[in-house]
Amino acid sequence: MTVATLDVLLNHCVGARDPKIFGHFIEHFHRQIYGGVFDPRSPLANANGFRSDVIGALRRIRCPVVRWPGGCFASAYPWKKGVGKTRIPYYDKAWRVEEPNTFGTDEFIEFCRQVGAEFYVCANAGTGGPEEMSDWVEYCNLEVGEWAARRRESGRPEPHKVRYWSIGNENYGGWEMGAKTADEWARYVRESAKMMKRADPSIELAAPTVADIDWNAKLLHQAGDLLDWVSIHGYYGSLDSSYGEIIARSGEPERLISKTESILDSLGCSGKIRIAFDEWNARGWHHPGFGGFGAADRADMDRNDDNSIYTMADALFSARFLNACLRHCGTVGMANFSPVVNTVGAVFTHEQGIVLRPSYHVFDLYANHTHAEVLRCFVTSPSFAIGSGQGSQAAVPHLEAVATRDPETDALSIVLVNLHEAEPVSCRVRLLNGAGGRKIEHLTLTGDDPDAFNDVDSPDRVGIQAGEMEGVDWDSFEYECPAHSVVVLKSHAARRLSR
Repeated sequence: MTVATLDVLLNHCVGARDPKIFGHFIEHFHRQIYGGVFDPRSPLANANGFRSDVIGALRRIRCPVVRWPGGCFASAYPWKKGVGKTRIPYYDKAWRVEEPNTFGTDEFIEFCRQVGAEFYVCANAGTGGPEEMSDWVEYCNLEVGEWAARRRESGRPEPHKVRYWSIGNENYGGWEMGAKTADEWARYVRESAKMMKRADPSIELAAPTVADIDWNAKLLHQAGDLLDWVSIHGYYGSLDSSYGEIIARSGEPERLISKTESILDSLGCSGKIRIAFDEWNARGWHHPGFGGFGAADRADMDRNDDNSIYTMADALFSARFLNACLRHCGTVGMANFSPVVNTVGAVFTHEQGIVLRPSYHVFDLYANHTHAEVLRCFVTSPSFAIGSGQGSQAAVPHLEAVATRDPETDALSIVLVNLHEAEPVSCRVRLLNGAGGRKIEHLTLTGDDPDAFNDVDSPDRVGIQAGEMEGVDWDSFEYECPAHSVVVLKSHAARRLSR
């Protein structure tokens, strides 16, 4: 059997995680909004038109923040048509369908409140301008002014108090409406940030960026004093990507984080500007003809609804992504799984209910069974070669791990991720400078096959299995991780020997 070692330094805290790394994202694309989170005609909808089962699922994983309305949709979104008692439908040029505008700013705010999540609004930096963005801040956050009055007229007397805002989406890319050069973007962000913060200086602002030193040098020289976040994105496969292709690329998000950290450090922004990895997923959305012209192929978009696509590969990729965010907790303060409902999301809706895809259960493990304090740990693990597509091979470690602790109770939680599709791995866990109890609770997420998935007729094929081990020397013990699995080991008695 493959053998790995995990050394956990109980006296060495890396930092405190921000719960916003477990955040999510919804966009006006396919069935994410209409027929996803919002479906007033469904018998499963509540009085506000939101799917009660979706609300319940997101509350169970403590969804901390939701980013909206896009994505590419945001770059031509006329938010003023989506508020008030009279809604004006329009033609959405991003996805080339009619947007009814029945789900707008106030509906988003109410949805987040029911979930218990903070609001994160991505403003239109494509066809919109700085004044339109600052008007949106006024509508959401102010007591005075024309747009605050419009909010009150629509039946929302109290400000929404939206703290997190992004100036645009992927305006560095030619596919985005309103794409800009580095010089254009830097000036645009500065003027937008000035107006938005004059409307409400307490907001936190993000600006999209790429891991390029010249782009960031121009952006942060012009607008760095007004920014709190830089936003980065990453998708690493397609609907057709195999287990091997997804796992082979599962280390790329951490490399992007590290590169972005190095750029921020070189520009003197470390400690001031944090990273929001506010769109991420193992697989990119399937949107045939994206960036082109003509009507969208709705039937082909329905391929996103095939639950057999979303397997243990997606779960393991998600676990490795969250491990990276925890290891880089000093800089990564937010991440938004893209999207949370339908498309390539964690929750799938149908007429009779929902299906929780494997990636959903990863959020359950991390949000509910890890702790706030991230500990330094070292993994010694052999690697294996796996196909990454197009005939190439990637070296992937058998075992990934992070360790977290509750700073008040000293309860310890260790996450072990076995990335191999067929081989279990025996991990020797050693707690350095600590003492532990005799009982271990273990929670295991795996499937009967690396390509196992959940569906309407088999919703529990992939799920979390719980158990306990008694009489364990917690200071040094071995645990066998099944193939293609995510395991959380919990002790309620682990402690540091010295403070």
